Amino acid sequence: MAPRAAGGAPLSARAAAASPPPFQTPPRCPVPLLLLLLLGAARAGALEIQRRFPSPTPTNNFALDGAAGTVYLAAVNRLYQLSGANLSLEAEAAVGPVPDSPLCHAPQLPQASCEHPRRLTDNYNKILQLDPGQGLVVVCGSIYQGFCQLRRRGNISAVAVRFPPAAPPAEPVTVFPSMLNVAANHPNASTVGLVLPPAAGAGGSRLLVGATYTGYGSSFFPRNRSLEDHRFENTPEIAIRSLDTRGDLAKLFTFDLNPSDDNILKIKQGAKEQHKLGFVSAFLHPSDPPPGAQSYAYLALNSEARAGDKESQARSLLARICLPHGAGGDAKKLTESYIQLGLQCAGGAGRGDLYSRLVSVFPARERLFAVFERPQGSPAARAAPAALCAFRFADVRAAIRAARTACFVEPAPDVVAVLDSVVQGTGPACERKLNIQLQPEQLDCGAAHLQHPLSILQPLKATPVFRAPGLTSVAVASVNNYTAVFLGTVNGRLLKINLNESMQVVSRRVVTVAYGEPVHHVMQFDPADSGYLYLMTSHQMARVKVAACNVHSTCGDCVGAADAYCGWCALETRCTLQQDCTNSSQQHFWTSASEGPSRCPAMTVLPSEIDVRQEYPGMILQISGSLPSLSGMEMACDYGNNIRTVARVPGPAFGHQIAYCNLLPRDQFPPFPPNQDHVTVEMSVRVNGRNIVKANFTIYDCSRTAQVYPHTACTSCLSAQWPCFWCSQQHSCVSNQSRCEASPNPTSPQDCPRTLLSPLAPVPTGGSQNILVPLANTAFFQGAALECSFGLEEIFEAVWVNESVVRCDQVVLHTTRKSQVFPLSLQLKGRPARFLDSPEPMTVMVYNCAMGSPDCSQCLGREDLGHLCVWSDGCRLRGPLQPMAGTCPAPEIRAIEPLSGPLDGGTLLTIRGRNLGRRLSDVAHGVWIGGVACEPLPDRYTVSEEIVCVTGPAPGPLSGVVTVNASKEGKSRDRFSYVLPLVHSLEPTMGPKAGGTRITIHGNDLHVGSELQVLVNDTDPCTELMRTDTSIACTMPEGALPAPVPVCVRFERRGCVHGNLTFWYMQNPVITAISPRRSPVSGGRTITVAGERFHMVQNVSMAVHHIGREPTLCKVLNSTLITCPSPGALSNASAPVDFFINGRAYADEVAVAEELLDPEEAQRGSRFRLDYLPNPQFSTAKREKWIKHHPGEPLTLVIHKEQDSLGLQSHEYRVKIGQVSCDIQIVSDRIIHCSVNESLGAAVGQLPITIQVGNFNQTIATLQLGGSETAIIVSIVICSVLLLLSVVALFVFCTKSRRAERYWQKTLLQMEEMESQIREEIRKGFAELQTDMTDLTKELNRSQGIPFLEYKHFVTRTFFPKCSSLYEERYVLPSQTLNSQGSSQAQETHPLLGEWKIPESCRPNMEEGISVFSSLLNNKHFLIVFVHALEQQKDFAVQPGLAADHRAARQAGVLHQHHEGAAGGPH
Repeated sequence: MAPRAAGGAPLSARAAAASPPPFQTPPRCPVPLLLLLLLGAARAGALEIQRRFPSPTPTNNFALDGAAGTVYLAAVNRLYQLSGANLSLEAEAAVGPVPDSPLCHAPQLPQASCEHPRRLTDNYNKILQLDPGQGLVVVCGSIYQGFCQLRRRGNISAVAVRFPPAAPPAEPVTVFPSMLNVAANHPNASTVGLVLPPAAGAGGSRLLVGATYTGYGSSFFPRNRSLEDHRFENTPEIAIRSLDTRGDLAKLFTFDLNPSDDNILKIKQGAKEQHKLGFVSAFLHPSDPPPGAQSYAYLALNSEARAGDKESQARSLLARICLPHGAGGDAKKLTESYIQLGLQCAGGAGRGDLYSRLVSVFPARERLFAVFERPQGSPAARAAPAALCAFRFADVRAAIRAARTACFVEPAPDVVAVLDSVVQGTGPACERKLNIQLQPEQLDCGAAHLQHPLSILQPLKATPVFRAPGLTSVAVASVNNYTAVFLGTVNGRLLKINLNESMQVVSRRVVTVAYGEPVHHVMQFDPADSGYLYLMTSHQMARVKVAACNVHSTCGDCVGAADAYCGWCALETRCTLQQDCTNSSQQHFWTSASEGPSRCPAMTVLPSEIDVRQEYPGMILQISGSLPSLSGMEMACDYGNNIRTVARVPGPAFGHQIAYCNLLPRDQFPPFPPNQDHVTVEMSVRVNGRNIVKANFTIYDCSRTAQVYPHTACTSCLSAQWPCFWCSQQHSCVSNQSRCEASPNPTSPQDCPRTLLSPLAPVPTGGSQNILVPLANTAFFQGAALECSFGLEEIFEAVWVNESVVRCDQVVLHTTRKSQVFPLSLQLKGRPARFLDSPEPMTVMVYNCAMGSPDCSQCLGREDLGHLCVWSDGCRLRGPLQPMAGTCPAPEIRAIEPLSGPLDGGTLLTIRGRNLGRRLSDVAHGVWIGGVACEPLPDRYTVSEEIVCVTGPAPGPLSGVVTVNASKEGKSRDRFSYVLPLVHSLEPTMGPKAGGTRITIHGNDLHVGSELQVLVNDTDPCTELMRTDTSIACTMPEGALPAPVPVCVRFERRGCVHGNLTFWYMQNPVITAISPRRSPVSGGRTITVAGERFHMVQNVSMAVHHIGREPTLCKVLNSTLITCPSPGALSNASAPVDFFINGRAYADEVAVAEELLDPEEAQRGSRFRLDYLPNPQFSTAKREKWIKHHPGEPLTLVIHKEQDSLGLQSHEYRVKIGQVSCDIQIVSDRIIHCSVNESLGAAVGQLPITIQVGNFNQTIATLQLGGSETAIIVSIVICSVLLLLSVVALFVFCTKSRRAERYWQKTLLQMEEMESQIREEIRKGFAELQTDMTDLTKELNRSQGIPFLEYKHFVTRTFFPKCSSLYEERYVLPSQTLNSQGSSQAQETHPLLGEWKIPESCRPNMEEGISVFSSLLNNKHFLIVFVHALEQQKDFAVQPGLAADHRAARQAGVLHQHHEGAAGGPH
């Protein structure tokens, strides 16, 4: 089937806003992401959404290829090829938008030109049909006047046949507009298509097309006063076109039968206004006819004819066309067999129950199921009343045959008429054909010589099978004696109803597919697996499992659900589809819903009650219900806890089978529960490893009965549901009577010995008393020793008084409470816990006067309880000779509440104090407010402490003290006032009928009284009351209808306070849409809620099911808009959303109506959903963590955003640098630009860069404030170097200082030691010198004295002895002697001492050298080196006398060196 195009102006606007460039593939990233998010299954009752495929643009059509397991989906501007199992994308193609104009011919028409501007136009795919025989997918869109493409089956992205065909230049192919204008060229105009099998002798398929006329004069034609209309002559309403791609391609899409006839049905131009056809569906029936059988093509359509038109009074029509069959069949003109009849779906309530517009059809084997709606007066109606009707094809065939008979054999003008408005028609009226016998084929399909086409005037009528608002589509399957009907709704839900053979609804379920997205009017079952249904919403393709049987865990639930698809698989013990159960085709393996719960497997165990003390050989199992024969199967009895025994079946049987099973061993009996004399055991029959049926049996123990019920042991034993017996002598309960001793034993509960109830007077604590206990049935234990038990360790002796009375002697009981009740029981002496039966236990009250009576009235008031107390400086026990109690002090009133009340009285006045009477009778008529009596309430009176009384009416406003007279009078310090409360007005005066509106009532003295009521419509209370002196606030209840209701303020349940208050209940607010429908998981995204009548909303909140965190509070902007921050979520998922308006859960009226279909689903379902996606992720453009910025310079940030599917807008981002907002200027899918124009604060510092989306905050970087980058770098380098040098210098200085100080100390010590040594050597040297001089002077001539040498001679002789004359004199010329006058002067041999003979040319150089040498001699270092060099000469020798001098000079030089070193520091 080919569905008509869905969508309207809103969808077109959406598509245009989101359309990619012409024939370009849009980004495909969001689609796989959404696909992953939506792959999770959603389940509700007996339906399961298995897979979804989201479409970015509105969907139009889909087609199923069962053989290949492929789904083809057509959306606006897109074609998708999906796998049938999981709806994963296999291929896609872009088919729009394209430059186009409805005033221009298709560009494939080469001979036509267009002067009108072409605009980018979306392509709405009108036809999507498979032609398996030729391997084609036929796709026709709204662009280019309804142009078609032939794409390849198995690869939708490839074009299989180019059209118009590309012919050689020598043989051009003529293309006419009629070959191109196939589908409707407007988004809202309907088109249906159907691929027909080849005609007899033809080589290819044909295409049946029904398209709404969109030419000039129609509502679809552009209103630009242009008379151009390229579709009037080119496009008929109904046509059969050629699809033969293997033959002459020049005839492709033509509808020529022969040169003179066209295979079309075209309405005349003048009649188009009266015959506006809107097509719903086209289908074949039977879809797979047997050989030789006639096959028909049907068109379901709506006629927009004006009321009173004689040719078509019905608005919903079913048209039939005969298809040629057999080898000899002739191809007929379309209009020859065309006949239409009306379909009317109406109830018995008159015309108001007429559903006139056809919405969707689905052909079953024998019936045509159709959904009709009742158009609303307002075009904005969101969910029109709709109904499902079923028409029999046999009735359609009979009506057609009767109509042709009435037209040609016995003309009846009121039955049938000829459509003379059709161009291809034959005449204006029916004509009787004389002498012609119409053959059955002619009655079914007409003939060329008979008038045609025909219209049956009387509609085919049916009664609605099911009614619900907003139905949009239908699909039907016959399963297991049921008819399963699937219905789509305008709100995106899928309803499933099961009909029995009488077409009555037996069960219903509903699941939400995509709330808010209407379900497309065509749904199809999977050709390969009928357990799945394909459907389409405005933006999704879904694969739905027709039944989720596994939600039922028991056979009763499974079969009782009355689901046509579900049944109980007995040996697998699960609820399944029939094909999922092994051997389900065999009898008794699978129980369908039609068989009923009575056929579920059941079992009875014999015996059902087992005595724990008796031996049993085995158990008999009676198995009934639908089970296959268990004979020969592996069986066991399963008792749980892995305890099993062998089971067996004697022979094959069905229906009722007998099995035998061994009882579980005695040592494995389950323990008895505490305080219970039996235990219930569950036993299952296990077959092939599965427990298929179970039953319970009971194990009991009679001996435990006396232990469980010790005070009624005999009665409980004989009244037990088990066969138990009572043994009187043993005082025990047994299951075998032979165990009792031979003595009379009671046989019924009435025979059991027991105590009789006898009233006993209260006993004072510590007093001794004898208590008589009457008995019954004492013959069984006459004379037995008994004891009186009053509880733990309170045992007294019992004495028989006579046959029926026992006396408890000298009973003394104590209590420290005001009073205490002790139970009295008789037990066998010496046998504790063996009591006589006490069906009605006796009790003894013991009281203590000293406890619980703080004042006189309370003490004396205890007399009514039988307590003998007296007041004497406290409450005491009255002695036997003490007089009766006297009087008490006057009442003392400490507080009264409330302090005011209405004039009508009725106020509950509470009086608290002391000595307010001993009993109620003391104050029954003694409470007064001034002169007005106040009547005490008996059930609210507390002795001495509190009185609650009802005030009487007062004649007028007054104020008086409260008096209490209880033999003496007491007065209150506070005064009680009677006032007249008044009400003036209330606000607001209107609110939604759902209730929850908080109203405030204004008036005077509204705080008075003890009880306040605000009644709406005199019955419903206004709740959550809060009041002050001048106002009352309360919450309005739900209203039944939108209407005014009176509001009554009532004090003390008396009459209403006059004020004529009225509150208007209005229609509830309506939420129509929420956007966006995606939120980050952190929440906080602003969700805009659109709707109506929000001016009555006082408060609204938003909550998310399952994964949502705390609900969020919303803000009402105006009467049509509300904004809500999305709640945070626990995980990334899609979840339903609820709104609470004025504290009431929002429920759409349509949803409320659907709740009647399946209340369980209504509790789980929700109208709107939010898709939670991961939080967005941001970073700087270069992903740096530090950004440097100089204050005063402009700052622009480039922020990178990771790809996501949130679809965030620019106003949803907040970028902050510290506390300063960054103005966002440019936002794209991946990049955000923002700038800061104000100061960022301190000149130097660090500021975080934070981006916020809703509740999500992310710090992406840190901004470093300071100087320019170069200056900062140079400053940092210089400072670092200086700091390093300073550290190094300080370290070196400290090290040198420490080293120098140590060296200085060492040097001082050395100098002191050296000075001491030198001093000693000098002393010795001078002593030697003195000695030498003395020796020398002895040898000298006294007259001449000591001879002195010149300095140079002294030096020469000292340092150069070999070169001196003295040396020669001593060592060289020893033979030479001195004369008496002295030695002759020796010749100077050293060059320095001789006469220099230097050439004049060399003298300057020599003199300069001598000067330099002279200066060297003054140099300390040179002198020291020079002395060391002399010492190393072998011929250097110092005379003994001069040695000391030489050493002294050398040491002086060394000492001079040390002094300079110490002064200059170490080097």
